[in-house]
Amino acid sequence: MKTSEIFDALLDNLKVGDASTTIAARRDEITKALNKNFRAKDGSTDHKLMVGSYGRYTAIRSISDLDMIYILPAGLRATYDGETGPMRVLERVRDTLQARYRTTDIRVDQCVVRVQFTNFKFEVQPTFENDDSFDYPDTVAKRWKVTKPRDEISETRACNQRTSNNMRRLARMTRAWKNTNGVNMGGLLIDTLVHRFFANNDDYDTADTDSYDVMARDFFEFLATEPDKEYYLALGSHQRVKVKAQFQPKAKKAYNRCLEAIENEGKAAANKKWREVFGTSVPLKATESAFNFKDTEQFIENWFPVDIGETLTINCQVAQSGWRPASLRDMLRTGSLLLPNKDLDFTITECSVPRPYQVKWKVLNRGAEAERRNKIRGQIIGSNRPNESLHEHTQFRGDHLVECYIVKDGILVARDLVEVPISANGA
Repeated sequence: MKTSEIFDALLDNLKVGDASTTIAARRDEITKALNKNFRAKDGSTDHKLMVGSYGRYTAIRSISDLDMIYILPAGLRATYDGETGPMRVLERVRDTLQARYRTTDIRVDQCVVRVQFTNFKFEVQPTFENDDSFDYPDTVAKRWKVTKPRDEISETRACNQRTSNNMRRLARMTRAWKNTNGVNMGGLLIDTLVHRFFANNDDYDTADTDSYDVMARDFFEFLATEPDKEYYLALGSHQRVKVKAQFQPKAKKAYNRCLEAIENEGKAAANKKWREVFGTSVPLKATESAFNFKDTEQFIENWFPVDIGETLTINCQVAQSGWRPASLRDMLRTGSLLLPNKDLDFTITECSVPRPYQVKWKVLNRGAEAERRNKIRGQIIGSNRPNESLHEHTQFRGDHLVECYIVKDGILVARDLVEVPISANGA
């Protein structure tokens, strides 16, 4: 496939699409309920503003968190002043929406009221409007703080127009990379970094999709070489955006995969490499195998909406009778060979997701030997050992992989994978 065909298909597959209709309907229902309570107005959908990725038009189809501002009547400022004001106004919003959605999980969460629908949740933030900003409640600080989402929306629009729509397109592609590779980055940080990339590089201001391969390469090189920071200043508003976890190491991997994809342009290998970067929204090119095997791989994206916002790290202990157990990551780092007939125990070593949650695993065998033996595997499975761990046994040559997923409230929020290169044939 041509480069333009790959990226045209990717962008088309990332569109929010039909979900926009459901999102708009939920948004208006929420607004009507709040307007009836706070303004005694029936059927009104005024006094709302969609913010976040959806409001900046950088969201993708797997979006699960919808950020919404509800503008309170100015005359109520004095009513919700003082230390108890933030909690009282959030509780009023919660109770109003709970009366509208009696069987829905609705709760106060510091600065917002979370409304958990089946496939996504709304985070509703009551605010008082100022000339160029909004005051929002914070129950931890016990005071009202300032946010400027309209400045962020405006600067996103301006940058997108200046770059021939490439700013929003690259922001969506970056979200696909984040969700595919388990990168814990918020949407505002992504848009801010994409904005910085275009502010320092005008090579792609008028680029078409036939140049998106090199644009992606250069963007991931830009990310990989960014210094470690605790925060960035958001595009437009210049408010602090926290860096939740390092993104540079995974950006470096993405950069290297871009190089491999570009080197294999026009071949099936290029599609596979772009899929490693951006996920299943990248189409595969049909290939022929020397072996008749059944492709049994399943994809977590077909099971749950994906919106990575937490950190997960897994590791693997390699053991064999008569040998001291060793970390697979350490073995790969030092160049040690992983041979067949080894026992592998995969465990979660870091997880920032608060319980309760579900743990899922996938073991995928790749390469000619897996195809010859008709043992691709790749099904989504549960843990087979205590403490949500997974036990496996190496059998034959190939670049296999094991991936772990954390699902909370029906949404995939964290993932990590370990590549398992087995270097010699076994029984």
